[in-house]
Amino acid sequence: MTTEVHTSTPEEVGLSSAGLDTVDAIVQDAVDRKQIAGAVTLVARHGTIVRTRVMGVDHRFPRKKLTEDSIFHIFSMTKPVTGLAMSILADRGLWHPDDLISKHLPEFANLRVLTGFDERGNPILEDAEHAPTMLELMTHRAGFGYGQDKVRPETRLYKKVQPLKATSLDDFIARVATLPLAYQPGLRWQYSISMDIQGAIVERLTGRRYADFLREEVFEPLGMTDTGFFVPPVKRKRLARLHLSTSRLKLLPFYNFLFPDHFSEPGAAYGGMGLYSTAGDYARFAQLLLNQGEWNGKRIVSAKALKAQMTNHLPGEMLEKRWDAGHMHFRPGFGYGYNGTVVYDPAAAGLPVGAGTYFWDGAAGTWFWVDPENDLLYVGMVQIFSYGAPALQAMTQTAMAEAIL
Repeated sequence: MTTEVHTSTPEEVGLSSAGLDTVDAIVQDAVDRKQIAGAVTLVARHGTIVRTRVMGVDHRFPRKKLTEDSIFHIFSMTKPVTGLAMSILADRGLWHPDDLISKHLPEFANLRVLTGFDERGNPILEDAEHAPTMLELMTHRAGFGYGQDKVRPETRLYKKVQPLKATSLDDFIARVATLPLAYQPGLRWQYSISMDIQGAIVERLTGRRYADFLREEVFEPLGMTDTGFFVPPVKRKRLARLHLSTSRLKLLPFYNFLFPDHFSEPGAAYGGMGLYSTAGDYARFAQLLLNQGEWNGKRIVSAKALKAQMTNHLPGEMLEKRWDAGHMHFRPGFGYGYNGTVVYDPAAAGLPVGAGTYFWDGAAGTWFWVDPENDLLYVGMVQIFSYGAPALQAMTQTAMAEAIL
């Protein structure tokens, strides 16, 4: 895929067909156990696609098959794409990691920090020890939350303001500016709306709608013809069905009332959760990362900017504390770059991948990784909201190590 999309046999690029069969068997087993309805997976090495598999079905009643070009809501796999957008703008000198966020979003100039609530339920606030920086924003350390976790004190304020119900990214920023920070900037890593804020910063820095920026600067140059913030009516039949599983209920068709599907251009294009894509399209994005920013003889982003995106920026003492974010288990060797995880020390992390492997996943189970050391990428597309979904990314990463000849 270095210039156009090429295919080859696994053995031609140093992979074992039998080993890839083992990787596929892990996903097929999840289908057979009814943990997922179906999946589309893709493996590429040395710039060529060596395997695309369609397993299971889109939904069972009425029966509908998945196809290689099925479209998936990728939710948080939007975040690494937003990281690329920010890397492009870093190349142009439009922002620097040491910048205060308020340099680009003046509405955030005087954010204070929530410490609790008084007896009347009013928030108790204190001054920030320092104003949050762009580096902290890029690494979920700026003090923002998501407002979805019931145990977090800021959740009641987020639910009142509902920033992710905004009609535009300017409206989104105006709502967020009324919220206090959830913790002192830099104090911890907390999954958050930081990447949605980044999308708004792209709009401020470029004067263009975020959706237009991605389409013109990333999707069109890479030939990602099925990726965007909505699914047009002509493609709607290709949209994969979301499912929900709980401890008692298995693979129920699920309508996401919180974040419903878009079939026309949304007013707010959220950089943390808004994209739809296909396995083949997302593989093009992943291949750009392996190409160090070049595609079809054109440089989309510098190797230097991508290196910053795919380098761990969390301090060792923070990783020593160890914590989980879904299927991500942060620990020594397993850190965070810009908008995605980085395995910077595979031995310490206990993962059989190359150093510098960069990845993330999505709320509906999608996952991907790029392994620069082994010049390898993998994309997995499923649609399942589940408390018991298998950790397919870690499982397929472990099996893939045995497939490398």
